[in-house]
Amino acid sequence: MAKELGLSHLAMPTNGNAGAAMAAYASQAGLRTTIFCPDDTPEINVSEIELQGAAVYKVNGLINDCGKIVGAGKESPGWFDVSTLKEPYRIEGKKTMGLELAEQFGWELPDVIFYPTGGGTGLIGMWKAFDELEAIGWIGSKRPRMVSVQATGCAPIVKAFEDGKEHAPLWQDAHTVAAGIRVPVAVGDFLILRAVRASNGFAIAVTDEAIMESLREVATKEGLLLCPEGAATYAAYKAALADGRVKAEETAVLFNCATGLKYPLPAVDRHIDKDRLPDLATL
Repeated sequence: MAKELGLSHLAMPTNGNAGAAMAAYASQAGLRTTIFCPDDTPEINVSEIELQGAAVYKVNGLINDCGKIVGAGKESPGWFDVSTLKEPYRIEGKKTMGLELAEQFGWELPDVIFYPTGGGTGLIGMWKAFDELEAIGWIGSKRPRMVSVQATGCAPIVKAFEDGKEHAPLWQDAHTVAAGIRVPVAVGDFLILRAVRASNGFAIAVTDEAIMESLREVATKEGLLLCPEGAATYAAYKAALADGRVKAEETAVLFNCATGLKYPLPAVDRHIDKDRLPDLATL
């Protein structure tokens, strides 16, 4: 759409994955991209963005600080701001998750959806998709309970939900191993909260320790290497089962938004000397 509408230079803040996606698509379309990310963004994300054709800059701040830089450049050098919810087409793209989910469930919907929430476009987009599917008669009025999952070190949506607020104030000292959901303030906070409440869902925060334990558990038991954001949804699911907010017999879908290979992995330091083999039966 950027190409169709005559744009030539795009800019955005990112914690990694969105910037990589925009760099790839924009380069294929012949568009210039400038991307800003927090300076502790996983190095593989930064390298991926650069390699796919964008000019990427590390910023000594969080994603909201990066967003301010993008906003400051709209006049000169005159790039177009593709920040979350600053243009309509990212939401339209995110609807794909809801459309494919409904299709794969045979035009029914699950009971609960757990979604890792930073800017929240995925959750908002799915909610929009479900309304449109009902409007054209492909699904009924049943909706999943939408669950916004955040980390305890950065949980503005959870706090606003629990406080009964429609807007979430800036979260101070935001920190979590799940960089993709480290968003201290979300432009679409009210849209996220409306979807959660309208669906009788909830917002939940999980600790970094629970996230990493869930990552290890899923890798060990299922052979799936989740990113920390995806592992957060499993940690949240287990917590919701334990406190009764979700029943064991209910169908729950957990969204994972990247491969765990983009993040630092546990070090392995076991060695064998080929010339002095141990008793292999002890391995």
